[in-house]
Amino acid sequence: MLNRRQMLAMSGSMAVAMSAPSILRAAQVDMMLAHASAELHPNHIFALEFQKALETLAPGAFNIRIFPNRQLGDDKQLLESTISGAIQLSTCSGVLFPMVTGKTALNAWQLPFLVRDYDHMEKMALSDIGAQILADLDDTGIVGLGTVDIGQRNFLSTTKPVLSLADFTGLKTRIVPVPLHKEIWEKLGTAPIGLPYGEVYGALETGVLDALEINVSSILGENLWEVGKQFTLTGHYPWHAVMAVNKPVFDGLPAELQQAMRQAGRDAIPPTMLYAKTQDLEGRDALRAKGVEIHELTDLAEMRMLVEPLVSEWSAKSPLIAEFIRVAQATT
Repeated sequence: MLNRRQMLAMSGSMAVAMSAPSILRAAQVDMMLAHASAELHPNHIFALEFQKALETLAPGAFNIRIFPNRQLGDDKQLLESTISGAIQLSTCSGVLFPMVTGKTALNAWQLPFLVRDYDHMEKMALSDIGAQILADLDDTGIVGLGTVDIGQRNFLSTTKPVLSLADFTGLKTRIVPVPLHKEIWEKLGTAPIGLPYGEVYGALETGVLDALEINVSSILGENLWEVGKQFTLTGHYPWHAVMAVNKPVFDGLPAELQQAMRQAGRDAIPPTMLYAKTQDLEGRDALRAKGVEIHELTDLAEMRMLVEPLVSEWSAKSPLIAEFIRVAQATT
């Protein structure tokens, strides 16, 4: 694992390279791409597909070194490090971007039941409004390169099977502590608790948490199946990840390499989405084999109705959110 001194030294070398005359920039551009997920997670596949696409578009121009598994920090630390320039690239949970950057529009992806499935998510990620939401980050110190779903969210419990809305009541449920998630899970009757991702396993094991809303890939990647044996399929929203590059680093690249990075971000979306979709379905069988019971929510329609007002309420928070809702509802 790199320590902070090594990271800063590497970042300094990058800054020198980017400020050099263009004739000297013919040398390979070295970048660190960090994320907090395990190698089997779609977030890692996103990084690999970006790396592959960039090499196809600009052969030999970049050396992208990938650091998975929280080697350089958790999601929030990685996003802050990308903004500061301590690292050049990251793929982080999109839910953190409004918290760190103040850009509300990124919440649009997780309005409950708005993005229906993986195919719908891919269309929205490649749409004009998807690009506009990424462009909204440009004045925050980063450039957004792509958005993917790294696993549709469902519900994992350690205490009892959740079969109906009534079963949510009072469950100590881990959330990322952002306003939208807090509103959703309070409306559903749980007792939401904000907790860093790396602390979830221990909290479930010790009873600090009863449950969490989670995707199949994270249950497998973090071995959460060892402590949570009751999994309820709700599909309430995607867990979007955003790939971002430090803006001063990006702005220092020649125009053709900037375009290659933007295109690589888009090109990485379809294969990542296919992997996420396949892993979700096949991963359910893997969970069953590990002793996890998988349930359907008997009153899923009522769950949808209960949280539906949040969609219109959040449309008033940003013109980009309002446009995202309009396009998502019109996209088949």
